[in-house]
Amino acid sequence: MGSRKKEAALQVNISTQELWEEMLSSKGLTVVDVYQGWCGPCKPAVSLFQKLRLEVGPDLLHFALAEADSLDVLNKYRGRCEPTFLFYAGGELVAVVRGANAPLLQKTILDQLEAEKQVLAEGGERKAIKDEALSDEDGCLSRGKDGRADEDVVSSEKTCTLAIIKPDAVVHGKADEIMVKIQEAGFDILTSEERTMTEAEMRLFYQHRAGEEAFEKLVRHMCSGPSHLLILTRTEGAEDVVTAWRDFMGPCDPHVARREQPESLRAQYGTEMPCNAVHGSRDREDANKELALLFPNFRFTDTETPQVPNTQVEPGLLSLPPDPHLRGQ
Repeated sequence: MGSRKKEAALQVNISTQELWEEMLSSKGLTVVDVYQGWCGPCKPAVSLFQKLRLEVGPDLLHFALAEADSLDVLNKYRGRCEPTFLFYAGGELVAVVRGANAPLLQKTILDQLEAEKQVLAEGGERKAIKDEALSDEDGCLSRGKDGRADEDVVSSEKTCTLAIIKPDAVVHGKADEIMVKIQEAGFDILTSEERTMTEAEMRLFYQHRAGEEAFEKLVRHMCSGPSHLLILTRTEGAEDVVTAWRDFMGPCDPHVARREQPESLRAQYGTEMPCNAVHGSRDREDANKELALLFPNFRFTDTETPQVPNTQVEPGLLSLPPDPHLRGQ
């Protein structure tokens, strides 16, 4: 309960036009996390905000939350999966950061705070901007507030992969910490969703392991509590995201990971099979299939990724033919 109070005090929730106008009149720099109701605010940013608040103090640095669907002024930000942070000073927009990129977010906060201090001290002019990037070219995928995919396919050249932070890591409170490390390792989190898997979903997801002795234990574990489902990509020109994510996770068995790859996520957060903290797709083919299964309403424009029909599919009811190549772990 204490941590929830801290978070509430750290970020003011702007839910009305009146509160928005009040926020614009705040002295100093205000960083607004614009979020969608279906996915919630950007949790990995909270620890960064807490750190910066302790370092620079609360007088000139403010943090706020604003749901795009609640405020008409944010109507152009509706239906976007990528986290968006708007920076306001003196009632003017001075910067925008898209994506949960902790280093970039920190640099922008410190740079804009320093610029605002200079304006307040010397009376100079602020460098107000317009957010010209409000176009379909920003995202790899798009989803409306009701959980359905937008009618138009959003353009992107990036490839994506599925990452799951498993129930064992979530129950020990490690999800946010793992997401920060994912970002620091150069991955972009396009969307993050906390969800408790159904037995039907997991039996289909791990159907290739149905004959193994550990199958039932694996299914029970994956349904034992909430997981964090992430869609990851990497910047253009970087290593293939599927391979990079598998390397960052490390060997499946946490004991082997600690011996062979001690800096990997499974070495740091896994305990023993199947509690190895994170899941990653085996290859590009598996990534496409797993994304289609767990995010059936998303539509990707990457040519390697299947175009999923814009229809509502209940979790656990999606039927796929048995595939010997599916190797989720």
